[in-house]
Amino acid sequence: MTTQTANFAATRSNTLAFILALTVGVALLTVSGMAQATVLHDAAHDQRHAMAFPCH
Repeated sequence: MTTQTANFAATRSNTLAFILALTVGVALLTVSGMAQATVLHDAAHDQRHAMAFPCH
């Protein structure tokens, strides 16, 4: 019974880590792709071109 609990806890932890990483990644791409402020544009300029977001 201890083994089942440990396996469930590890699976749940991995799932939560994946969801967190996916959420942060999508948020970063969205913010950098849609940024209009000059400072954000300058900081994300090369990354936007690498990810095929138009910026001009």
